[in-house]
Amino acid sequence: MKMRLPNAVLLLSLPLLAACAATAPAAPTTRAQTPVDTTRKPTAGVPTEDLTKYRPTFAAPTAASPAMPAASPKPAAPATKLAAPAPTAHVTAQVEQRLRDQAFTNQNVKYASGFRVRAYLGLERDQVMNIRRQIISRYPDETDYITFKQPVYRLYIGDYTNKLDAARGLARVRQFVPRAELEPMQVLLNKVP
Repeated sequence: MKMRLPNAVLLLSLPLLAACAATAPAAPTTRAQTPVDTTRKPTAGVPTEDLTKYRPTFAAPTAASPAMPAASPKPAAPATKLAAPAPTAHVTAQVEQRLRDQAFTNQNVKYASGFRVRAYLGLERDQVMNIRRQIISRYPDETDYITFKQPVYRLYIGDYTNKLDAARGLARVRQFVPRAELEPMQVLLNKVP
């Protein structure tokens, strides 16, 4: 009785294995199969847009060159382009007033988003002051900012409104402090020298 159960399971699983083998994918053939066409076919019933007015037209050549065979010229599309209106530099009184208002508003703006070079971040005040002295002696036009949030000193150099100028300033500061980095922050505008 003990041997009959495994034999019965084996006999019942044989047709199942045969069915699986029959449905297995075919082995790849060595012959090259024709490639599948994956191009998009135009759908019937959908009108295509007429793009002839956007295509360039060329004048027919005056004389056929011997290297190029003479081809029948295609009729050129009619050139019905309208002339673009000429720009004018008229500033009306209303536009002039708005420009003055905007200029006055811009004078009151003190800060903008920009970049500063962080030259030092650490705990020692003497080291901050030494680095500051070196940078300011070499580049006196650069503005420096020392912040202290206990116990950390930070030394920022410059007020740069774009990243290109900030990268140039970073290159100058890295002569003195190789680990200097750029930090995005609010920068001061309209500095009075």
